[in-house]
Amino acid sequence: MSQGDKSKYTDKQKRQAEHIEESYEKRGVPEEEAEARAWATVNKNDGGGKQPGGSGRKKDSK
Repeated sequence: MSQGDKSKYTDKQKRQAEHIEESYEKRGVPEEEAEARAWATVNKNDGGGKQPGGSGRKKDSK
């Protein structure tokens, strides 16, 4: 199981990670490694989770 909370990712990002993971597994990459690579790829392409909630730090309104 991968680390981290995936609740901040959109459904599209989750689907993308699943397809990427399946692709790696077809090439013989172990399941855990494939999952880690898939989420790393989604993060690289989109910059991480897109749903609101982030780090909890409030931005200065100035």
